Amino acid sequence: MFFFVGMAVVFGAVFGGFVIAGGNLAPIIHAAPHEGFIIVGSAIGAALVGNSALIFKGAMGGMAKCITGPKWKKQDYFDLIMLVGKLLAVMKKEGAVALEAHVENPDSSGIFGEFPKLAKDHSVTHMICDTLRLVVIAQGNLDANAVEDVMNNAIKTHHHDELKYQGTLASIAGALPALGIVACVLGVVKTMGAIDQPPPILGALIGNALVGTFLGVFVAYGVFDPMANRLGQIIDEEGQVYKVIMQMIVGTLQGHPVPLVIEAARAVISHHNQPSFAEVFDGLRGK
Repeated sequence: MFFFVGMAVVFGAVFGGFVIAGGNLAPIIHAAPHEGFIIVGSAIGAALVGNSALIFKGAMGGMAKCITGPKWKKQDYFDLIMLVGKLLAVMKKEGAVALEAHVENPDSSGIFGEFPKLAKDHSVTHMICDTLRLVVIAQGNLDANAVEDVMNNAIKTHHHDELKYQGTLASIAGALPALGIVACVLGVVKTMGAIDQPPPILGALIGNALVGTFLGVFVAYGVFDPMANRLGQIIDEEGQVYKVIMQMIVGTLQGHPVPLVIEAARAVISHHNQPSFAEVFDGLRGK
């Protein structure tokens, strides 16, 4: 909803101000389809050339994320702490080997089954299972600092890959003003071919050409650049789930008490999504 409010303000301020100043939208409406086709079409084509299919698809999906917002909400962070906490409780009570059935086949795990949204996210399940698999193989004899280094590297790699989607949107935003000039130049070429026409016709042709420059700049800084910025914020926020997992597993391997492990996990969550300490502590105690 907030996204659409912002877009309404952008379009309302630009076109509303133009109309209030006495401008006529008819020439813009007339020229926008073909000028927009040139500008946006060439921008998308350039993005296809400059990126792999996976990154381009992720960037387009990122545009949808700008509308829907971050995937993970407060309840999801609570569920994540419960999920990892229950797995770690199994390790403490029954030994690392008892985790094998859960981490090797999370789809059939009763613990993962309690949290279907998290279980369906391959990145989350891989982060949990790949790390705990190391614990199983090592029979619990792992250096906690080494595990933290491994998880930090995995998080950085994942975050770097996600930011490529934002970079694609930012590159489209950067290209649009120049492509608007391209569309404008083509309009001028068309105008020069009709130089023998009367002034009203020449004026209309020149106006159509200038719409290209306008659209390129407007779509770049009014639409794509803000979306790239918003996608970066969403990627940063969604990355907190992996930090929660790391804090809980590493803290447990270091032998920290449960309250400290809980607080370390909560500390990496934004305040608006942060479950209370009491909620988490009572949940892990089965209340």
